[in-house]
Amino acid sequence: MAVITGAAVGDALGGATEGWTPEQIEERHGGRVTGIVGPWYPNWRDARPIAPYHKGDGHITDDTLMTCALVEVYAKRRAHLDAYAVAEDLVPLMIGEPRWVPELESSALLLQRVFLAEKWIVARLHYGHVDPREAGAGNVVNCGAAMYIAPVGIANAGDPRGAYAEAIDLTGAHQSSYGREAAGVLAAMVAAAVAPGAGLDDVVEAALAVAHDGTAEALRAVVDAFADSTPPSTDEQERALARRVRETVAPFDSVGPHYREMSMDARRPSRTKSIEELPAALGLVLGHRGDYRGSVLASVNYGRDADSIASMAGAICAGLGGTAVVPAEWVDAIGEASRMDLRATGRLMASAAADILRADRERALERIAGIDALDARGAAVIGEGA
Repeated sequence: MAVITGAAVGDALGGATEGWTPEQIEERHGGRVTGIVGPWYPNWRDARPIAPYHKGDGHITDDTLMTCALVEVYAKRRAHLDAYAVAEDLVPLMIGEPRWVPELESSALLLQRVFLAEKWIVARLHYGHVDPREAGAGNVVNCGAAMYIAPVGIANAGDPRGAYAEAIDLTGAHQSSYGREAAGVLAAMVAAAVAPGAGLDDVVEAALAVAHDGTAEALRAVVDAFADSTPPSTDEQERALARRVRETVAPFDSVGPHYREMSMDARRPSRTKSIEELPAALGLVLGHRGDYRGSVLASVNYGRDADSIASMAGAICAGLGGTAVVPAEWVDAIGEASRMDLRATGRLMASAAADILRADRERALERIAGIDALDARGAAVIGEGA
């Protein structure tokens, strides 16, 4: 339950600051954001460039809406997922089942809230009938797949490599290149975080063990810069941490210094680039030594893609610390504002994961028995040959 609520809280808090710089955020809110704040523009229905979305006031965004939809697929199948599950179950949820969309303040199809990079899933799979394993090719490369992938880590609790493999398979229907890679790595990090007795070092080890190309380089740069950080204790130290994280991640980020005015190379496939959100989240988590509140608020005040960064940081920290570290007052307020029972969604995923892990255990025991039989057979053959 903790990962789902922890990620949703980060998403809701960060939605209000998404797209802005740290300096703009402090000017708008009279200092660093420390909790739920109102929308950037009071007349949010008409304001550009974010109209008609009511971001802020505790509203979750498309990150959590997509996460909840993926949880529903897990709850239905009670099994590991692949790209075909996206086509057969996730897409029908996106286009066929209206749900309350807080940012629209109305009931709508999930398709009507997600951005073009996520609408791509429906266009390619429902209308284009593309092979689900290849449907992500050609899409803009962004954090769209990584932003809702945390449930895959829960379904593979304690098995980071299994989580990575499942996420890479599943998100082939949505993303390619370093966008797909980021989803695999984040799923591995969550799988490591929720293992009994796990610590921040285990999350880092899992990330570095599975990551490739520019994603791996970006994560290594962040780990080298912040592995031994002392948590900031003043606002100025918080600002310095955010600047250092951005400076560390910038060489790998294709978007460029101006989030709303992207570079010519922005979000194109590459083996040398990384999405910004994943290494930035890890840098802020390392900077706060895994503290949930500190890491999430640092992500919220980081700006740029703040909701996704805070959602990722929240998932990791909540996985490590459990439900006790996610402030109940935030969960309650965000659930009420979003008309959503976040805890119920967390329990639903926990129930599905329990069934999946039991089946994994049975298969593992069968596999061990099979290996033992093969070993015995091999020894007998060798003995006969001798």
